[in-house]
This record gives sequence, structure tokens and C-alpha cells, in this order.
Amino acid sequence: MSHTVTGPDPAGSELTKTENAEKGFLASDALAKNMQSVLVDLLALQLVGKQAHWNIVGPNFRDLHLNLDEIVSIARETSDDVAERMRALHATPDGRPSVIAEQNSLPEFPQGEILTSDAVNLATKAIEATVGTMRDVHDEVDEADPTTADILHEVIDKLEQQAWFVSAENRTPRQR
Repeated sequence: MSHTVTGPDPAGSELTKTENAEKGFLASDALAKNMQSVLVDLLALQLVGKQAHWNIVGPNFRDLHLNLDEIVSIARETSDDVAERMRALHATPDGRPSVIAEQNSLPEFPQGEILTSDAVNLATKAIEATVGTMRDVHDEVDEADPTTADILHEVIDKLEQQAWFVSAENRTPRQR
């Protein structure tokens, strides 16, 4: 049996009703879209982190294996923070696999075993792409809702620290 698969409606097949939001702060369409962009990148980062975690081989395996789980944990926790903030603003987060695949901005991660040094570079690029999305939407988010921008600040801080930790595996001191 063959069937055609098309990309999902980014808002889902049915919209949820605004719930008791008449007196609360409502996310604008632009704010909801920006937060959705951040959400799908964080969800994709979890998947990339686990893909690398399961398939790395080579020097410093154990340390990188554990560090990748830290990245996954941060992405998981912060994606939940972002999605729950969206709901608090009466926006509807969409974390379906097809939406993540269609909307994320992370570079493709290779299938199969991967050398630790290559995984370091790829994981760093995935983190930087995720942070890049947050930095791209930051000013617009901050203008619409500074409280939501504060969440982005915390996530950026955590992920940039992880990018530093991971990328240090492949760095050498600068020659003086």
C-alpha cells in the first residue's frame, strides 16, 4: 500500500481554543512563530545529541558520551520550558516528529558510527545552529515579551557553555 506524505500544517490539523485568556497576555502570531522555531530546534538538538551519543567511537569516548547526555538533558528541559511558556501565552507548541523534521534549522547529522572528533565538530555546529535561531528571534521576542526573552537568555547561556565544553575536545592552545 502506497501513500503520499505531505508536510504537516504548522499549526496542527485543528486549532485549540483560547482557554480563559480574555484577561491574560496573548502571544502574537509573530511571538508564537518565533517560539515555535526555538522549540523545534531544541527538540532536534535532543535527537542529534542522542544520535551522536549512541554512535560515537574513538578517543575520549567516555567523556564525550557523558557530555552528549548533558546536552540532551539541557535541550529536553529547556524545550519543555519553551513549550510551557508558549502555553502560558495561549500559543500552541507543535513538537510532532514531522514538524521537527520539516522546521528545524540544524545541519543533518550522519547515520552510523562516527569518530569522536567528528562528532565534536558536528555537535558544536548543532548547538550553534540552535543558539543562532534564538539569537535571530531574540530582539523581536524581547520587544513582544521580555519575560519570554529571559527564558531565551538562560537557554543561550547553558548551550553556549556546552558548545565551549564540547568544542574544547578538538582545540589546541594558540601558539604565542
